[in-house]
Amino acid sequence: MTTPIDVALIGGGIMSATLGTMLQQLEPEWDIRIYERLGEVALESSNPWNNAGTGHAALCELNYTPERPDGSIEIEKAVVVNEQFQVSRQFWSFLVGEGLLPDASAFLSATPHMSLVWGEKNVEYLRKRYEALRDHPLFEGLEYSEDAAVIRSWAPLVVPGRAKSQPIAATRTVAGTDVDFGALTRLLVDALVERGAKLTLDHRVTSIRRTADGLWRLKLRHEIGGTPSEVIARFVFVGAGGHALPLLQKSGIKEIRGFGGFPVSGQWLRSDNPEVVAKHHAKVYGKASVGAPPMSVPHLDTRVVDGTASLLFGPYAGFTPKFLKTGSWFDLFGSIRWHNLVPMLQVAFRNLNLVKYLVGELLASRSAKLDALREFYPNATGDDWYQLTAGQRVQIIKNIPGKGGTLQFGTEVVAAADGSIAGLLGASPGASTAAPIMLDLIERCFPDKLEAWKPGLTRMVPSYGASIGSDPKLAAKVLRDTAKALAIPA
Repeated sequence: MTTPIDVALIGGGIMSATLGTMLQQLEPEWDIRIYERLGEVALESSNPWNNAGTGHAALCELNYTPERPDGSIEIEKAVVVNEQFQVSRQFWSFLVGEGLLPDASAFLSATPHMSLVWGEKNVEYLRKRYEALRDHPLFEGLEYSEDAAVIRSWAPLVVPGRAKSQPIAATRTVAGTDVDFGALTRLLVDALVERGAKLTLDHRVTSIRRTADGLWRLKLRHEIGGTPSEVIARFVFVGAGGHALPLLQKSGIKEIRGFGGFPVSGQWLRSDNPEVVAKHHAKVYGKASVGAPPMSVPHLDTRVVDGTASLLFGPYAGFTPKFLKTGSWFDLFGSIRWHNLVPMLQVAFRNLNLVKYLVGELLASRSAKLDALREFYPNATGDDWYQLTAGQRVQIIKNIPGKGGTLQFGTEVVAAADGSIAGLLGASPGASTAAPIMLDLIERCFPDKLEAWKPGLTRMVPSYGASIGSDPKLAAKVLRDTAKALAIPA
């Protein structure tokens, strides 16, 4: 009989790497295995060219601070997202301090975060957003200006070429970051393997079934030679990005019933021109077009990958039935079950404008994409930019009692009642909040071990169990300590 392993992590991305690292710290003797169907880890959503690498902290992302019908600004979601990112920062700081990660510059760069709007109505909105956030301890240092000269000093490319009569406003936080989640994932996996975990590449999980004694049997197939194999695991995490849904469906757990997926593709424009790149050092987010999904908020970003800076603009959303960038054209259709068909149809009919928007984006010409870029960078030259395909995202379709099929734009952990298997569905804010998401998963799947694990959890995340956003002193300490450990502005 095959000897059971303790933990099987399906997917070689940032989520599996984060969970594996946490569990290895808590239980150093556990047998942890990572199974990745591609030839390297971090080739899908964790790849730096497949995501914005924003270090989502709601410092600049306007979709986290919607305007209420009465004109006031809702900041609750922004505070939650910022708190989540602070948890990730604490976890990375711990790993750097323990020597499990090298100097943070290997995966993280200090990069100001900005919001940029134009037009009187949008300027008024940004002013109110600034007033709502400026005194919150997690948003200390937020700057605001309607002065074109000041904004130009923050981001030299975004002002020249605009009509002087155009109202314009921006906010800036110098404590923002750019995170290379591909590099971070590889570093985490390397550290895991060095301390006893096993990484298996080029292996696809074809079946997940519960055994008679409550364990999990994973059947695998070598992607190159086709050789089958299997493993028995006590705990399984499905961190396979968009492919998590069909894999959880294969497991047969009742908790996945009613869930469906809505795939959204994307494209970027990228510039490596040194003269252009040198004039822009920030992540500048604008407002989403009417009908656009939150993940399609336009932004002009500095990206630092392998120590070299480039600029990205986008994303330009689109639609494909694939659940992964390297997936199958039949992924969407293969995920349809009797229990999610009605919720999926309800979402399709309720979101026809979204579907129309995505198709329009998919069919947009290069000149139309450059026009969108020039709203941020008026003097942009087409020859400086080339097109990239972004990562694939699968938004959650969930059957909510009383509402039916609902399209959600966050992430959600789906776990069996006994905690022996769990997976992560959804996308944004994704990688930036890997640490708090995996802490939530640990609490749900290992409740009987939490008391014994609490000292270890607190060592990895000093604020564990406390609310950073509601405690100004704790917030100041976390921001100061992690900034020092990661060598970035506080």
